[in-house]
Amino acid sequence: MRSVLAAFVLMSIALPAFAHDLVANRYFARVNDPLAHPAAMLLMEYAQERTGTFLRSAGRVSHPALEFGAEDGPENPVDGGEEAFRITANAQGLLIEANTRRGYIFAVGHLLRNATFREGEISIPEPPFVWHETPEYPLRGHQLGYRAAANSYDAWTPEVYKQYIRELALFGINAIEMIPFQDDRPAPLMPVPRRELDLAVSQICAEHDLQFWIWTPAPFDLDDEAARAEAIAEHADFYADCERLDAVFFPGGDPGDNHPNLVMPFLEEIARNLAEHHPEAKVWLSLQGFNEERVDFVYDWLDREQPDWFGGVVCGPGSPLIPESRARLDKRYALRHYPDITHTIRSQYPTPWWDPAFNHTLGREPVNPEPVRYAHVHNIFAPYTDGFITYSDGINDDVNKTIWSALGWNSAQNLRTVLIEYARLYLHHDVAEAVADGILALERNWDGPIVENGAIDGTLAHWQRLESEHPELQSNWRFQTFLLRAHYDAFARHRAIHELELEERANKALLTATDGDAQAAAEAALAILAEADELSVKPEWRQHIIALCADLFESIGLQTSVEEYGASGHERGAVLDYIDYPLNNRWWIEAEVAKALALEDESETLEALLTVANWANPGPGGFYDDIGNVANSPRVVRGEQPNTDPIPQRGDNPDFMWWESGFHQYRQSWVSKMDWPEALRYTGLDPDASYTVRTTGNAQCLLNANGVRVAGEKERVEMGEINSFSIPHELTRDGELVLTFDTPHEPGINWRQQSRLSEVWLVRDE
Repeated sequence: MRSVLAAFVLMSIALPAFAHDLVANRYFARVNDPLAHPAAMLLMEYAQERTGTFLRSAGRVSHPALEFGAEDGPENPVDGGEEAFRITANAQGLLIEANTRRGYIFAVGHLLRNATFREGEISIPEPPFVWHETPEYPLRGHQLGYRAAANSYDAWTPEVYKQYIRELALFGINAIEMIPFQDDRPAPLMPVPRRELDLAVSQICAEHDLQFWIWTPAPFDLDDEAARAEAIAEHADFYADCERLDAVFFPGGDPGDNHPNLVMPFLEEIARNLAEHHPEAKVWLSLQGFNEERVDFVYDWLDREQPDWFGGVVCGPGSPLIPESRARLDKRYALRHYPDITHTIRSQYPTPWWDPAFNHTLGREPVNPEPVRYAHVHNIFAPYTDGFITYSDGINDDVNKTIWSALGWNSAQNLRTVLIEYARLYLHHDVAEAVADGILALERNWDGPIVENGAIDGTLAHWQRLESEHPELQSNWRFQTFLLRAHYDAFARHRAIHELELEERANKALLTATDGDAQAAAEAALAILAEADELSVKPEWRQHIIALCADLFESIGLQTSVEEYGASGHERGAVLDYIDYPLNNRWWIEAEVAKALALEDESETLEALLTVANWANPGPGGFYDDIGNVANSPRVVRGEQPNTDPIPQRGDNPDFMWWESGFHQYRQSWVSKMDWPEALRYTGLDPDASYTVRTTGNAQCLLNANGVRVAGEKERVEMGEINSFSIPHELTRDGELVLTFDTPHEPGINWRQQSRLSEVWLVRDE
């Protein structure tokens, strides 16, 4: 059995603190505590929106069905601190009690997440019961920077920000971080000036009793007195205009390259300006990009000076490890996690062993619900911290935000239950369990090779059924994101199956080339590859993806295309621009065939065409591994897995290079790479044969065969150039071989130019 909670209408604060039903003039709810007004308004608006009417209970009641705060005032504060709440339910109704405005909002969030909304009623569990909760971690927030780099935030009005912030608060967040100064690129989608929006968010936070943080790097030289003075003035001016400001976060070296002997005095000066307008606010610092000497300088400075204006250290991408940071930081200061929950690759917590097909199409910033993985990341590091404010660049990571919000409140929560509450709150009670399971299935779409993951089609069928059975959800932007991912994953899978088959056929056609008739074989191969242009693979899915991208731009400002929807860059979630991106080596083959046909010597043309066709063929008794390709690296030894090494620190994880926005003519195996695999292990070798290792990659390859260093023919190679290593026969006499790699010493070299490994052949010598 479930009891019915009547909805209510709140009058203005100037009117008596009780409410009436406008239709029947019945008395349903009362706000006894003025701190509860924002939460009560939120509940009222939410209930009206979800039920379609002001609800009425059956028959007259002589007392309120719902009260915010005890009628005679609180006898005692709610146990558990300023964010605690208590909801007491009995046969007469509900009593919601809290110590602060945000405490009441958290109570309403808990109530809404555990209620059932239907036309004309809200149902709650059968009373009596008491929900009494307090958060586990004191800091729980998300960065929502209004800047050109964002894939959706830059299209939002203050009203959209307010709605989203309140929705996040219903899952227990207490902080919002904005980016008022960095990234001055033109942002044509912005409906209001940047400063106006940031100050509006400060006001929204003040209204709802949430912390307001700002992220403020110094990408200029702090030794430049004019630039430094200008920045300090800009800070002071902004501080003065903020209705609420709790913290200023300075990311030490991301961006920027200032030594902390310049950073700390700069922070000290902005702290003085901050204290003038917001006396309780603190300045925080991350050590991102700092080398050992700079890290030591910061901790020595803090230990010596012990400034009261300093709030704590932030651990973000490129920071020293969290356990190490907590051990070194004076206990008077807090430690904040700054997790990147928005990026799949080239990130703090990369998606493990991602199929290259996803990299080439979804890219770095797609819709990326990964609840299981991010719950694990949170729970590994949270005990060292005082909480988190996540790094986010848009609504693509909305599920991940909710996971962090919920676990920051209570890290022992059941993950599927959190997802059910997510679906119940943001979508509809009737689909809550199905949506939760669909989100979990979307995460599993990224497990293993895309071609071999038949569950991807099942995930799509699940979401298609929900779409068909619940047309009322099709305008909900969260539902649209899940539909987009489900369709996109399945479409990419079927394209990959088809286009890999085309490449195999094209290579076979090239192998028919003969001296004097290479042109015909080349033309046949190119014609086979061009069959992909017919768009014959699931055209209805492709059209639905295009329509969903349009819907998402309209509903929440998600920018899935640079040209069509104004995305600030192809790396910023522009998945629509890659919907037809080749999932084979078509562009490389076409370029190499053109080079071969341009050769004047027919025999050289023939040799070049056969090289293309046989590129990945190791010959009889040989082996080939595409090092960063989960589908084609069977001999790569995988190290410690993300369940115990999420960074990764001790295990190896493939990564993907980024050239020319992806629109290049390189072989796809050169894009996926690893720095460096733990090992390659070969068994069943011919003990009487000799072998040669061949590699591609960049720069140096320091190869060891069964622990013995083996020199290559070339000291350094360029991308796509093959290096050869002759393996001494005595090392393979037992039929086994383990290849390992030493990491070259390359201080000061950008990661794009550092040595890396792409492909490895073990070729049996003739």
